Amino acid sequence: MNEPYLRSGIFLAPFHNHDENPTLSMERDLELIEHLDRLNYHEAWIGEHHSGGFEIIACPEMFIAAAAQRTKHIRLGTGVVSLPYHNPFMLADRMVQLDHMTRGRAMFGVGPGALVHDALKIGIDPGDQRVMMEESFDIVVRLMKGEVVNQKTDWFNITDAKLQLRPYTRPTMELAVAAARSPSGGVLAGRYGVGMLSIGGTAPAQMERHTANWNLYEETARANGHTPNRRDWRVVGFFHVAETREQARKNVEFGVKQFAQYFRDVATFPIIPGDVGDPIEWLIETGTACIGTPDDAVAYVDRLMKGSGGFGVLCELAQNWADWEATKRHYELMARFVHPKFQQSRELLVESYNYATERHVEFGGQAAAAIQKAIDRHAERAGKKEAAE
Repeated sequence: MNEPYLRSGIFLAPFHNHDENPTLSMERDLELIEHLDRLNYHEAWIGEHHSGGFEIIACPEMFIAAAAQRTKHIRLGTGVVSLPYHNPFMLADRMVQLDHMTRGRAMFGVGPGALVHDALKIGIDPGDQRVMMEESFDIVVRLMKGEVVNQKTDWFNITDAKLQLRPYTRPTMELAVAAARSPSGGVLAGRYGVGMLSIGGTAPAQMERHTANWNLYEETARANGHTPNRRDWRVVGFFHVAETREQARKNVEFGVKQFAQYFRDVATFPIIPGDVGDPIEWLIETGTACIGTPDDAVAYVDRLMKGSGGFGVLCELAQNWADWEATKRHYELMARFVHPKFQQSRELLVESYNYATERHVEFGGQAAAAIQKAIDRHAERAGKKEAAE
């Protein structure tokens, strides 16, 4: 990508420790979206989880409807809806309603479901989830296109189904598929020519996997008659910045251990290995996270962009490593000093400043001459007036 415009976003699971009031935690998540809207973040993706006690939003569509009423600009996506848990006709119908209610700011992100215990609680074999995702997504895409669908599988029976509303966004709302460790998400996204959400971190080894998935996406997209565009590729990374590196490290002591413990105890893969002595130093040294200053974040993002070949949206994982005030300050610093570097929003300012600086003596002389000319003209008129009197 030549001089890409990197859009900004977050990926909100969310993660909340057990020692907090869950009602207030949800309210704070909504306040975070409002904060990001004011800071010119482009989008936020909200997850769906039903067990585990840490990721507490069960219905991202409901959250998005509430967040849309509090915001003006930010786009809001399901990050993601677990397709095997829902009838595809009912789900597509709900999402079209959300598309209308948000006036086109809603995005539809999908996946197979990340927590095995969510699937088991409703009788789904985890080994079937990716096949079920593919079966469901095909129905969703066809319905969004306005087709009448008849399709029977061993878990749904769609009969003469057609949406009663066209999507507010034409021809259809934006769609994206999550891709992490397996190639299934990238293949599915490429097959239909929709966006890809690379989740799971941005350490060097993970970025290699994400880049491989994107290459597979491009190959699959072209084979199915679609033109791949890196603007449709979103990458989720771990960040916390402060005014100094020392302050950033101190800030994340608030919640990084609880975050690490959740992934060891409940989630299906540990982000931070259990034998790590200092998780903060490990996150930094391995490149798993950027914990430092805005300049450190610029260098980190630059590495991701160059190593991957470029992508369209950088989504920060909303991890609650720091307390609320430090978290808000982090997003402000990212918006003020990191995003502009990758959005070409400051270059003309610098160019204009340099142009004026290089000609300062010349322009100063012209300004002084203009002032003196006005003074002389005034004196001349005053002299003529006196002579006339």
